Amino acid sequence: MNVLIIEDEIFAAEKLEDMLLEIEPEIIVLAKLGSITESVNWLMQNSADLIFLDIQLSDGISFSIFEQVTVNTPVIFTTAYDQYAIKAFQLNSIAYLLKPIRTADLAESLKKYESLKSAFNIDFETILTNIQGKKPDYKKRFLIQIGEKIRKVEITETAYFYVFDKGVFLKTFEGKSYPVEYTLDKLESLLNHESFFRINRTFLVNMESISKMVAYSRGRVKLELKPKPEDDFDTIVSIERSSDFKKWLNN
Repeated sequence: MNVLIIEDEIFAAEKLEDMLLEIEPEIIVLAKLGSITESVNWLMQNSADLIFLDIQLSDGISFSIFEQVTVNTPVIFTTAYDQYAIKAFQLNSIAYLLKPIRTADLAESLKKYESLKSAFNIDFETILTNIQGKKPDYKKRFLIQIGEKIRKVEITETAYFYVFDKGVFLKTFEGKSYPVEYTLDKLESLLNHESFFRINRTFLVNMESISKMVAYSRGRVKLELKPKPEDDFDTIVSIERSSDFKKWLNN
């Protein structure tokens, strides 16, 4: 998930980033901006999946951003004042967090975003593909740059993708790891769903990489992958994905 933080207090912006990464390590903070002018200029040329927006910025009330640039991105407002709540919900707001922000409230707002995401992001390309009866154009390879060297990795060489130390990595069947410039959320949309499945927040696996499955507690499934990940990596299919995972295997 790519996030934009608009907050004029540097400490508050950094604390919010730390809290977000603690809750969801896959989050990428694209920018931390402190003014209306900066935000308008950035939004004219860039986009994010979710915006965290302080209402009172260094150069005015942040609602004026929406008067200067079209913003279709969902917004979570952060403020020390509650008198702006009604105005906030007239815009793209999905949550209104009062400062000091509690971790539980922040986590709940991210959960709400995930449940409403489909309402904000309509995949027109997929809809058009279905109407026209064309096969989706899935990603076939990745160009990996390490220093001055560039290597091509075919999707058929890829065993799984995983999150480690705030980055996303590709693991080949030969056991080599390479960093990729995509989030797992983005990779889900780029890869063939018949071959790849997101089992939890950390792993997106190729069906061919699954060497063994073991029934786990609460209806979950523990996977053994080839090549074997690091010992402390979690390869248990999450509760919310277990049902879809079993259907995926059964296709």
